[in-house]
Order: sequence, then structure tokens, then C-alpha cells
Amino acid sequence: QVQLVESGGGLVQAGGSLRLSCAASGRTFSNSAVGWFRQAPGKDREIVGAINSNGDRIYYAELVKGRFTISRDNAKNTVILQMNSLEPEDSATYRCAARRHASWSENENLYAYWGQGTQVQVTV
Repeated sequence: QVQLVESGGGLVQAGGSLRLSCAASGRTFSNSAVGWFRQAPGKDREIVGAINSNGDRIYYAELVKGRFTISRDNAKNTVILQMNSLEPEDSATYRCAARRHASWSENENLYAYWGQGTQVQVTV
């Protein structure tokens, strides 16, 4: 079992930055790929990016490539989503999710454990 808790969301002006954290408990976290997903009101959930279990393979959605960075510290059971150059279109609830597998996937259905989410709002 893996429990996930996100933090770091908030209100920020366009062009600003936020750093989201995904804190995990559970002894298998270091073997799990982690994905970041977001969902804005009235829209489908979409993947933002994902990182494999040892952190050497990372995927970014095209919309955030070059602006967002994902990293992880397995010693601290934490995955970070650093978001820079934020745009109003980035406003959403962000959730981290973990797989029972070392490799990341774009398919949200392959993620077994989910956090409750943290809200990000970007104003003009």
C-alpha cells in the first residue's frame, strides 16, 4: 500500500512559480513510478508528467514541457513538481499517483494509488 499526500498548491500570478510536493508513505514507494495529473473544472483529467521509480526517466506532456520539472527523492519518499512560467490555463487540481510498477505510463488507469489533490490557481 502507498498513501500519497500533495501540498504546495495556491494562488499565483501568471508567470510565477509553484512547487508541489507529493509525500508518500509505504515501503514500496521506491519501486513505484509516479505521475502528476491535473483536472480543471469541466475538463477531463490529463497527465502533466511522470517519473520512473529511480528517477532517470521522466515524461512531460507537451503543454508543460520546458516549464515544469519533476524530480524525486526516494530517501525522503517525495516527488516534486516544480512549475515555472505558470499560465492561467494551468489552473486545476493537481494530483499525484503511484503505480505498482517501476515504469511510468501516460494511462491514468494504470496508477493504483492517488492523492487527494492540491489546487492551483493562476491569475492574469
